[in-house]
Amino acid sequence: MSIPAANLMTALRSGHSTSPRLTWYGPDSERVELSGRVLDNWVAKTSNLLQDELDAEPGMAVRLDLPAHWKSFVWALAAWQLGMEVVFDGTSADLLVTDNPDDGAGAAFDAVVAVPLAALAMRWPGELPSGVVDYAAEVRSHGDVFMAHNEPGTELPAVRGAAALSHEALIEGFASNQDPGVRLLVRATDGLESCLAASLGAWKEDGSVVLVHPDLAVTDHLLENERVSRP
Repeated sequence: MSIPAANLMTALRSGHSTSPRLTWYGPDSERVELSGRVLDNWVAKTSNLLQDELDAEPGMAVRLDLPAHWKSFVWALAAWQLGMEVVFDGTSADLLVTDNPDDGAGAAFDAVVAVPLAALAMRWPGELPSGVVDYAAEVRSHGDVFMAHNEPGTELPAVRGAAALSHEALIEGFASNQDPGVRLLVRATDGLESCLAASLGAWKEDGSVVLVHPDLAVTDHLLENERVSRP
């Protein structure tokens, strides 16, 4: 039996697959829209990078040292699909994924991945410490379809942060309650863990998400243009 995160990705790529599922508003007029199929493609490539290049396996832990951002969402979904535990606090983990790598960051981890947050970044801007993986440069070479080498168990840990939950409880226990078909406004200022909980709740109900950078004002024009659901 597949874990809930894998079932969610199946639903996102198969149900209304060309409809927007995640829309990001960032600085400098940045707008990124991912359909269910495109979101699944990014997640599959990232899961394959984890599995094939970083030797990640179900039960391993990955710390996401990232702000709430569309790429952070991709990383969380990829790790969950693989059966990994996503760590939101400063506790120990096997792998570190960060937008701020430095020479000392990798000492406590088996591997460190640097994620440039600019939408069109093809590689990390500048030099990286030795051994740090450049996500932007590496991810595109990985397959568009994810096939797990090992089937993860639902009892494995999925979340470590404000909540501590297994994969069995990920969707029902971590995702916040949302209305069916919601077009949900999510403010990145709420932090990655909270934003992911809200977004999982929307996707669970066949909805979609509009994620907005903390520096951007949420105007009536934005809400109307994106057809955000109103209370």
